[in-house]
Amino acid sequence: MSELDPKACPASPSVCDLLAAERTVLANERTLLAFARTALTLFVAGLTFIHFFPGGGLHIVGWAFVPAGVLLMLLGLWVYRRTWRRTRQTIQRTG
Repeated sequence: MSELDPKACPASPSVCDLLAAERTVLANERTLLAFARTALTLFVAGLTFIHFFPGGGLHIVGWAFVPAGVLLMLLGLWVYRRTWRRTRQTIQRTG
């Protein structure tokens, strides 16, 4: 059965909507964890470049990676909060 098939969810539409909202919540949490993992990797790589390669190109790359990691984490938190609010509004409308 296709996801667009109305027979795919025989229960009432509100139950289907709530289950879809729960899947969205879980996907949103996975996305936040992916942002956090990538941000932490950039941050740690930046600190490593700064510490082990004083002077030169990698030192400069390290100084670029550190704030990039912080900014990426902030972006991930912003995306998470925005999606969380939208999902919560959907749950309140249907439930």
